Amino acid sequence: MWLFFLFIGVPLIEIALFIQVGGLIGLWPTLGIVVLTAVLGSMLVRSQGAQAMANLRTSFNDLNDPTEPLAHGAMILFSGALLLTPGFFTDALGFALLVPGFRNLVLRELRKRIKVESVVAGQQQWTQTRQSPDVIIEGDYEVDENPPRNGPSGWTRH
Repeated sequence: MWLFFLFIGVPLIEIALFIQVGGLIGLWPTLGIVVLTAVLGSMLVRSQGAQAMANLRTSFNDLNDPTEPLAHGAMILFSGALLLTPGFFTDALGFALLVPGFRNLVLRELRKRIKVESVVAGQQQWTQTRQSPDVIIEGDYEVDENPPRNGPSGWTRH
């Protein structure tokens, strides 16, 4: 039901803001502001999106948890959609999502509601466990000199 109210409420807020701002500064300056925010927003989304992709690549290369860079990238993408939607309310939300501090706040609130216990990728599974930093886990491993190959790929050694 909240989605229904969102689809009704946001356009009503936008219409009210267009009427108020248009009455204050006129039609053409209002339309100019809407176009200017779309252009400025798309430039900011492009630069911050490139930075988010670089952070994601770094987390993959360092074998770190990629959830935070992925979440930031998704919020930047969503902010781009909001900034390209004509209106003052959606522009305000879109620009707010481009501020890293605001994204961190949103991510912190989302983490309270979402709990990831395991992730499965291909044949491997990752399970999140909470351990104190003083815990030492001992183990043995063997290196297979001739691993099975299902065909060449760009990620294997030849």
